[in-house]
Amino acid sequence: MKKMLLILALSVFGFANAQKGTILVGGNIGYTSEKTDREIVSAKNNFFEFSPKIGYQFHDNWTAGVEFSVQSSKSNLGEGEGKANTFKTGAFVRYTMPLNETFSVFADLGAGFQNQKIKNYENGLLVSENKADGFYTGITPALFINMKKGFGLNFSIGGLGYETLNYDISGTDVDYSKFFVNFGKTVNIGISKNF
Repeated sequence: MKKMLLILALSVFGFANAQKGTILVGGNIGYTSEKTDREIVSAKNNFFEFSPKIGYQFHDNWTAGVEFSVQSSKSNLGEGEGKANTFKTGAFVRYTMPLNETFSVFADLGAGFQNQKIKNYENGLLVSENKADGFYTGITPALFINMKKGFGLNFSIGGLGYETLNYDISGTDVDYSKFFVNFGKTVNIGISKNF
């Protein structure tokens, strides 16, 4: 069940064009739900993400465009509850290399601005609210399998990235940064259509 939820959480859908002068429209939709039962207190986490992309294929191998991401998460730990909303907007460049008529590999390099708002509640009352702004960048390699007439599947098993956030907590700046490599820790499965 957890594997199916992981795949559902990282499901990708998209429509892609593989010829110069065409438009690429695609994105990700993901949902994760996790529950941990403990003797003292149980914990539950829910995460939702929607990440569309729009690009222009200016060369047979190169696409450039804009990307957006809206993420929402909710965590419950006993009587406490936390809610976080993150918005990302930026640009991406994709390089695609056909291996043969059936297989192609591509890599997306994205970078942009992000902001986040976190609210913490205790017994239904708001106890803290924090806002942050920062930047992100990441690269994700993937495999495209052309099934028939330009319709195909995309597979990715992670990537690498870096992100920063600067929180203003009670008038004090708190900097957060994270570098991650998650090859083999995530699975993205998607569909594409070449027009």
